[in-house]
Amino acid sequence: MESKEDRMVEAIRQCAPGTSLRHALDMIIAGHLGALICVGDEENVIAAGDDGFKLDISFTSNRLFELCKMDGAVVIDRDLTQILRANYHLNPNPSLPTSETGMRHRTAARMSLLTKAAVISVSERRQVVTVYVDGKGYQLRTVSELMGLVNQLLVSLQSTRSQLDRALLRLTTLELDNYVTVADVAQIFYLFEVLMTVGERLDRIILELGSEGRSVKMQREEFIGDMDEEYTLMIRDYAHDSSEETAEELRRVFRETANSQLRSPKRVAELLGFEGYGEDSVLTPLGLRTLNNVSVVRKGMADKIVDEYGSLQQLMDDIEQNPDRLDDLGVDNPSILADSLYRMWGKRA
Repeated sequence: MESKEDRMVEAIRQCAPGTSLRHALDMIIAGHLGALICVGDEENVIAAGDDGFKLDISFTSNRLFELCKMDGAVVIDRDLTQILRANYHLNPNPSLPTSETGMRHRTAARMSLLTKAAVISVSERRQVVTVYVDGKGYQLRTVSELMGLVNQLLVSLQSTRSQLDRALLRLTTLELDNYVTVADVAQIFYLFEVLMTVGERLDRIILELGSEGRSVKMQREEFIGDMDEEYTLMIRDYAHDSSEETAEELRRVFRETANSQLRSPKRVAELLGFEGYGEDSVLTPLGLRTLNNVSVVRKGMADKIVDEYGSLQQLMDDIEQNPDRLDDLGVDNPSILADSLYRMWGKRA
């Protein structure tokens, strides 16, 4: 069953630039018209109204625009293939709660509470489009407004990624030196959260931009890339429980934790499962993140290496004395793995 959030995302996608529905909405605004459009859950929508015209005709942008010149609502099927009713008088229960003031917006909010339809209200006076799902309204923004936000977010994304790259390079050296403190880890988790939060905000804008958001999506991928996987691996490296399930749960917890707490090494240590640790307390990484950045380590091999050695430091202690142990694990070219790790460490050319 679709959640309220999923339904809102789908409704925004249907109204994004490049879609037939958005083209109709743009024509309605340009024509200084108001409109009330119900998309989906057509049986319950029709049951909540009367009069109007039964059409059952193919959906096109021009047809919707022309039909919105009449009073009442237009009813469209979920897939935007058929226009079912026009000039339809909707009568939702007036006791349904809403904070909207205008008649059209109140009707839209109540219809979205009464049914599973996405209800679109176009204000004739203010010339804005609001999408309602389950009583909650979302006002669509113009492409120029969205691009202004995009530019701000991309600057933030670039700055955060640069800081994170520098911090991760330093962390790799500290890991190979076997001297990583809680403060080092807390700073990086904070930067990861900033990066992911900005990325999520961009995702929503890209959705709303529709066909206008392709270049923005490419820039987002350039800055975030494989950081999502890197974040999960780092949590597994330092959490008391290194399972993938725990890592996903910790990511959820980090996302819901206030920035002030994420900046606190002591609080981050507690979330990772280490009570009583301070900012100078030393943590021992498993090495999953570092090993996954070595080209000769195939997908899934890092977990086998960590299971065998227990930690990155134990691997470093044993790697030269007993390379056959890596052979037994199925690691191709153990000597290249060793050289790669030492180059990361800066101990060997």
